[in-house]
Amino acid sequence: MSSKTYDPVPAKKVAFIGLGVMGYPMAGHLKRAGHQVTVYNRTSAKASQWAAEYGDASAPTPRQAAHDADIVFACVGNDDDLRSVVLGEHGAFAGMKAGAIFCDHTTASAAVARELHAAAQHRGLHFVDAPVSGGQAGAVNGLLTVMCGGDQPAFDAVRPTGMAFARAFTRIGESGAGQLAKMVNQICIAGLVQGLSEAVNFGQKSGIDMKLVLEVIGKGAAQSWQMDNRGGTMVDDKFDFGFAVDWMRKDLGLCMDEARRNGAALPVTALVDQFYGDVQRMGGGRWDTSSLIKRLSGSRG
Repeated sequence: MSSKTYDPVPAKKVAFIGLGVMGYPMAGHLKRAGHQVTVYNRTSAKASQWAAEYGDASAPTPRQAAHDADIVFACVGNDDDLRSVVLGEHGAFAGMKAGAIFCDHTTASAAVARELHAAAQHRGLHFVDAPVSGGQAGAVNGLLTVMCGGDQPAFDAVRPTGMAFARAFTRIGESGAGQLAKMVNQICIAGLVQGLSEAVNFGQKSGIDMKLVLEVIGKGAAQSWQMDNRGGTMVDDKFDFGFAVDWMRKDLGLCMDEARRNGAALPVTALVDQFYGDVQRMGGGRWDTSSLIKRLSGSRG
């Protein structure tokens, strides 16, 4: 269990929709911070498990989970999943009270963020796009970095509550800006992981002690989070943890779709996305993103 300490904030009635590897612990942090939490998950057994573990409520639909909540948090798979829990007769918007805030932690498109922001405004609600970085460990430890897009008053209202699972909760700009910032994050990671993969493979082919090399160069200009947290496991050929290749390909697809709209060139990102496709064909769709090295080393997990 996380040793996180929580700043005292007024208790809110909140909902959390989507109890995957990220959402389950995020909702737990909200409960431990003193908020009243009702959860919804597409697989109802997971919601019942969470409710039993944390001593709070689950609901059979997003609409019922969102009823009378001050803030509705969500973390689901993609644009279509998000629309399915937000819109329609049983969606969260149908159950939310006037002035309530929907805070979406899904990594989705900027376009769907703007679409749902407009739909929320039409209903007298608020919508904040708030994708996260930090992976499963960040969610478990309550140390996620949250990048937000939306109206300043809605952001100001949601931030103190959201800090239950975050170490940084920052407004980047208007609706969609949070998703764009997450795309920048994923573009950075794709290039870093490929470079680290090539470096580790090069060192191993050269016969030098790569654990020692990473320790040494990790104190210099080559240092990165990926090197510190994934370099050693890449040397050990361990990939059964962390952020899955399938998820990264989804995220890079969002990046390249947006780049086609805004005219940005993403040559390295496009190449690394193809490399992740190779990893998927090797059976590594659920391996950690650092498994890019397996294309080079030819090893099998």
